[in-house]
Amino acid sequence: MMVLEFAIWGAWLPLIWGYMGEDGLAFTESQIAWVGSAFAIASIVGIFFSSQFADRTFAAEKFMAVSHLVGGLAILGLYWAREIAAATGLGVFPVFFGLMLVHSLLYVPTISVSNSIAFTHMQDAQKEFGLVRMGGTIGWILAAWPLYFVLQGKEGAEAVAASRNIFLVAGITSLALAAYSLSLPHTPPKRAAAGDGLAWLKAAKFLAHPFLLVLFVVTFIDAVIHNGYFVMAGDFLKSKTVGIKPEWIMPVMSIGQVAEIATMAVLGGVLARLGWKTTMILGILGHAARFAVFAFLPQNQAVIIAVQVLHGICYAFFFATLYIFIDAAFPKDVRSSAQSLFNLLVLGLGDLAAKWLFIPLQGRLTVDKVVDYKTLFLVPTFMALAAAALLAIAFWPPKSLATAAETEDDPETEPQLVT
Repeated sequence: MMVLEFAIWGAWLPLIWGYMGEDGLAFTESQIAWVGSAFAIASIVGIFFSSQFADRTFAAEKFMAVSHLVGGLAILGLYWAREIAAATGLGVFPVFFGLMLVHSLLYVPTISVSNSIAFTHMQDAQKEFGLVRMGGTIGWILAAWPLYFVLQGKEGAEAVAASRNIFLVAGITSLALAAYSLSLPHTPPKRAAAGDGLAWLKAAKFLAHPFLLVLFVVTFIDAVIHNGYFVMAGDFLKSKTVGIKPEWIMPVMSIGQVAEIATMAVLGGVLARLGWKTTMILGILGHAARFAVFAFLPQNQAVIIAVQVLHGICYAFFFATLYIFIDAAFPKDVRSSAQSLFNLLVLGLGDLAAKWLFIPLQGRLTVDKVVDYKTLFLVPTFMALAAAALLAIAFWPPKSLATAAETEDDPETEPQLVT
């Protein structure tokens, strides 16, 4: 499940920005940002709609099957966006944005739902989730290699034109997951108690706990940095400054996912030894180190390639740990909505902010097609340092997590975390 889930996303995300640029669809900066915002819109809608279904009214495996079927057809349509626009008389941008929005609305909630399915059928999430989620990392890596062969030997406009095959890879993978989801273990909805109908609202009440509110803020900052990497890294790696050939961009970026496999494998032991806070701080500092290398050593290709290994720490030590923490901190009947609440930041508001911060910033720092990468990459470097400091100072979770909502029968009782 995780292999296919993240192969869909990994197939198109790194290369879509170049495809929408001047050598491809020739979208404006604002149009590119709008397409990039489709995930953000989907996460906002998902917290109010899709996760409510997944938590309370819809068997999770059936939700996955339907979402990936329709979402897969939508992203396949992006391959023929020009042809669809010509046939319908619509502009390329409205067609492209519309199809990406449909795909995003159906795909984004499945990230939370796949986590929920995994957690439901695990015996010990802290020990097992890192290994299960490793499948997503493998999927991301596998998605990169078909595109290596498609792009091999191509440069400039020819490489950009060939990169539209990312939508074929993503769409076919999505349809495969739709079929596979029907074989997943049955994960029934968790019915709400009387008078407690809105799962997302119940999940949001937990932000009254100061340590969860701090984590919410830090997650937003780290999500902006994390999503900013995917916005900026592709153009940076193929720039004259670094000089990596187009067909090697995704394999080089997949080094981070290879490192993520190793990091996921040891995540359970790291959590047991270091605890929630230290583990997540290390994940955030991984971003600071990687962007600092980008800023100060942009012409050292070997170092730029080597530093991609930090992605494993960035993702596993913060985001994978975050999902395990959420599962421990929220009651069973709202866990998908709690995952979506934080995914509202990871895939939604943080993603939205990254697009509207880094795309215009890179434009302002570009003169005669040359980007001032030092200034550009120092911005996320200092953001990461600030987020790590905030987590170190203000995040103090209980030593062991349990939820009063799971042990109390009164549905009117305000949710509390107890130790």
